Amino acid sequence: MNMRSSILTLCLAAFIGTANAQISTPDSLKTTKGVLVIQPVEHASLVLSIGGTVIYADPAGKKDNFKGLAAPDIILITDIHGDHFDSAAVAALRTEKTRLIVPAVVAEKLPASYKPMVTVLKNFGVTTQNGITINAIPMYNLPETPDSKHPKGRGNGYIVTVGGARIYISGDTQGIPEMRSLRNINVAFVCMNLPYTMDVKEAADAVLAFKPRIVYPYHYRGQKGLSDVNAFKDIVNKGNKNIEVRQRDWYPKQ
Repeated sequence: MNMRSSILTLCLAAFIGTANAQISTPDSLKTTKGVLVIQPVEHASLVLSIGGTVIYADPAGKKDNFKGLAAPDIILITDIHGDHFDSAAVAALRTEKTRLIVPAVVAEKLPASYKPMVTVLKNFGVTTQNGITINAIPMYNLPETPDSKHPKGRGNGYIVTVGGARIYISGDTQGIPEMRSLRNINVAFVCMNLPYTMDVKEAADAVLAFKPRIVYPYHYRGQKGLSDVNAFKDIVNKGNKNIEVRQRDWYPKQ
């Protein structure tokens, strides 16, 4: 093992600690600020770690899902639904130093005692935390209707920018123009579950439009079970062989 491999191994080991063996093995991406560690957790939940900062996106479900993972410095929450905003999980995982980045509809549901640690972002809002830039991106259903499960302006997708890398977290959305017009995305987490977001073909078509270097199909459990992520990969790679589709086990208990 060479020195570079040894350093990467140590970074991963420090991040995952004694992490729950049921979750996927973490991936990594080199940036100008060091190694970005990408930890799929379950459904919409994932963890990013770089330069000593740990970011949780939509932590939900059992606390054991995060057993052994480093505590969050930043928690991103995309929307109010229970698979994205789990107040019990947030309470169990946060520390005194944790910052919560949330849309207004989530902030309204947080305890008053959390206020000093909360930053509210509207769509297209931006904040910088620990030297990491976080942009809020629209996420919504098409067509836009009064009874939409995800109306425009309520929730946020996010772009996390650090070390020259741009990581897009879709949240619950369809292949909206704001997603399709994204550029220079290094890593994308893209949802696909009916009837809540989009189907596999729509998700693949949107990915082919904005051309991320790496895409993770995630959040793919719907009313009729798991979406066909193999079909998603086939469509994307037939359209653009340069996009790396990373399939990970987001439902280890199924």
